[in-house]
Amino acid sequence: MRRSRTATYIGSLLLTIGLALTGAASAHASQQAAAGGYVALGDSYSSGVGAGSYDSSSGSCDRSTKSYPYLWNAAHSPSSFAFTACSGAKTDDVLANQLSPLNSATSLVSITIGGNDAGFADVMTTCVTQTDSGCLSRINTARAYVGSTLPGKLDNLYSVIRGKAPNAHVVVLGYPRFYKLGQTCLGLSETKRSAINDASDYMNTTIAKVAANHGFTFGDVRTTFSGHEICSGSSWLHSVNWLDIGESYHPTAAGQSGGYLPAFTNAA
Repeated sequence: MRRSRTATYIGSLLLTIGLALTGAASAHASQQAAAGGYVALGDSYSSGVGAGSYDSSSGSCDRSTKSYPYLWNAAHSPSSFAFTACSGAKTDDVLANQLSPLNSATSLVSITIGGNDAGFADVMTTCVTQTDSGCLSRINTARAYVGSTLPGKLDNLYSVIRGKAPNAHVVVLGYPRFYKLGQTCLGLSETKRSAINDASDYMNTTIAKVAANHGFTFGDVRTTFSGHEICSGSSWLHSVNWLDIGESYHPTAAGQSGGYLPAFTNAA
């Protein structure tokens, strides 16, 4: 049955209004977040390892001017910006070294954390240098930690963050899937790549659940990184780099701007 011109017009008008209101709501949320201070916490995925252009004053923390916190700050000009994320950080390191900028005026907090607690670097090194069985064994050890110990670590950290920044909107960002599956790709076997992706999914599910328990927003970067995994032909992640091992499996500058920044902006 054909719709009348009037019905079609009204439908189009309502859609236009809906889209306009959605955009206005998003812009309003960004303005609210920018009205107070923004504090960027976390590990190397937040500091920007792999993106280059590191601030020399950040030392071994490798805070990049191409990282998503830096880019968000440049775009939204919050009243203050504290960037304490640091390469290699675990939950205990965030507790000990990164939380001093938080206060009741802080309106926005971002964080990636948990990968180092679970031994991510050692998992990837094992999978690159050992057999499928050795890789799977190391992954299973990491998964056991994520299932049994990490939730308590995150719960404690998130509670402290909320206590120090009671009025902040807290965005907890996850980790990407690392490999595109189903095609020929130099490097790790399909068995290893699949197991690594599954472990990343398990990590994200765990982090998201604890974040939700605290009323925090989880920013899922797997959607924004889709099509840009290692082996995709358009990767936003470094594969293993023996000349700079620390960059391996970290987002490139494009991964920060095209993967993490949109996920954070949408969640903020």
